[in-house]
Amino acid sequence: MRNYATAQLTGTDPGQCDTTAVFTAPSGARAYVLLDGIGRSDAARDWVRGAARRLARSAARRGDAEAGLRAVYDAYAAERADADPWAPRLPKAAAVVAVTAPGRPLTVAWCGDSRAYVIARGTARRLTNDHNLRRVFPSGGNRNVITSCLGALDSDQDVKNHYGHPAIEAITRPAENCRLVLASDGAYEPHEDACHPLADELAGDPREAARHFVDIAVRRAIASSRAVDPARTYADNATVLVADIRP
Repeated sequence: MRNYATAQLTGTDPGQCDTTAVFTAPSGARAYVLLDGIGRSDAARDWVRGAARRLARSAARRGDAEAGLRAVYDAYAAERADADPWAPRLPKAAAVVAVTAPGRPLTVAWCGDSRAYVIARGTARRLTNDHNLRRVFPSGGNRNVITSCLGALDSDQDVKNHYGHPAIEAITRPAENCRLVLASDGAYEPHEDACHPLADELAGDPREAARHFVDIAVRRAIASSRAVDPARTYADNATVLVADIRP
């Protein structure tokens, strides 16, 4: 029986460029990936799907989220370094990856503002720290402008010089029974803005929790936009991956 489920809802903008991927290596290491694509084109959608699969394989085979993400980040940067500067802008994505492996702690790595949470003993804990201007300028930075992403050319030092954080960050958490949640900003922001405890919104089996989480997120985003301007209806695409981890 599968221990995870994903759910997506397209918001009010056309197109869906978020995706998820899961890959299990022969070692038993498993990678869970969520990418939030930048753009709404078919080309961006196709690239994001391929990048998610590539990242999942890379992280699971290395048994470590950071090593897997760095390998793929560097590969895309090298591939694009010699690209035609006059070509259309190449697709990018906010990325988060988590890896579980037998006898090893949970590892999580990210670039951008897609998030990872763990829910244990009824409490949700956020593991990631957004790469966006809200982090750089807490009193007024735009949270919708990200400062790092998969598909960029910038090195850790480049991003750190500009924004004070590296291109990729990672965290290691002791293995324990928990619920892992990966979410796009369109999925977590409406819940956060409503000040609802995330653990309460992610009850039930993984499939039920995932579907409920994105459904309520889109509903809340639309209601919030109408409260500001009744003539304006807006909700971002919402994507979530929910996995029950049993080390």
